Amino acid sequence: MNDLFTPASHDGPHIRVGIGGWNYAPWRDNFYPAKLVQRRELEYASRQLRAIEINGTYYGAQKPATYAKWAAETPEGFVFSLKAPRYVTEGKRLADTSTGIRGFVHGGLAEMGDRLGPILWQLPPSRPFDADDLAAFLDLLPRELDGRPLRHVLEVRHPSFLDARYVALARAHRVPTVFTDSPDYPSLADLTGDFAYVRLMRSEDANPAGYLPAELDHWAGHARDWAAGKDIAELPHVAAPQPPSSPRDVFVFFISAAKHRNPAAAMALQSRVDRMS
Repeated sequence: MNDLFTPASHDGPHIRVGIGGWNYAPWRDNFYPAKLVQRRELEYASRQLRAIEINGTYYGAQKPATYAKWAAETPEGFVFSLKAPRYVTEGKRLADTSTGIRGFVHGGLAEMGDRLGPILWQLPPSRPFDADDLAAFLDLLPRELDGRPLRHVLEVRHPSFLDARYVALARAHRVPTVFTDSPDYPSLADLTGDFAYVRLMRSEDANPAGYLPAELDHWAGHARDWAAGKDIAELPHVAAPQPPSSPRDVFVFFISAAKHRNPAAAMALQSRVDRMS
C-alpha cells in the first residue's frame, strides 16, 4: 500500500494534519479505495495522513492489546491523538479525578510507543471556569510515561474560559489550549503550551476539499507561522498575543461539520504545508 506522504522530518518542528477517527462509512465512497476491507482502513488512512484523533477513547479506555495493534498498523512518523475518557472530565470536580487519570494513562497507553501523541482533555460545555479546581486537575496530569514525555492539551467549551486568568493558569502549567474554529464553542488562539493544537470544524459539502482553496492557503500559512514560533494576532485572543518564541509542533485536525469531506481537506492542507517547507 503506497504512502501519499513521506514521514515528517525528524529535524525541526512537525506540522501534522489529520482527521477524527478512521471508521466512517461515507469515506468508503470518497477516501478509501474500492473494496478495501475495513480491517485495513487504519493502515491506509495512516499512510495518507500524519495524525488521527481517536474519539473512541472518549467513551471508554481500550485494552492494551488494542493500543498496540493500532500502533503496529501505522508507519514511522505517524501519531495518534487520544481523547481522554469523558468519565474523567464530566465528573463533579476535576480535582477528584486522580484515579480516573491514572487508570487511563497507565491502562495501556505505553503500548503505543512513539505513536502516542497529545492526550486531549475535552471539558463539557456545562463546566465553567473554576481556577482552583482546574489548577488541581492540571497538577494531576502525569508528565511522562515509561520515560517518555506526555503531551496534554485542554479543550474548553464554556464561555467563562474567555478570561485572561484562564490563559495565565494554563501557561503556568504549560498545557496548550485547543484552538477550535467553531461557531458553537469559545474560540481562543492564545498559546499556552509548547505546541499548537487546532480543531477545524467548518468544512462544507459544496467544496470537494471541504474548504475553498484560499481558505486552505490561509490555514497553511497559520500552521507555518505557529511552527515557526509566531503568535497570530488576527485570530481571537483573550490575552495579548505573545512575542515570537521557539519553534513548536503543530497538530491540525478536521473534525465534524461536512465530515465526509474531511480527509480531502486534511490531505489538501498537508500538501500545502509541505510545499511551503
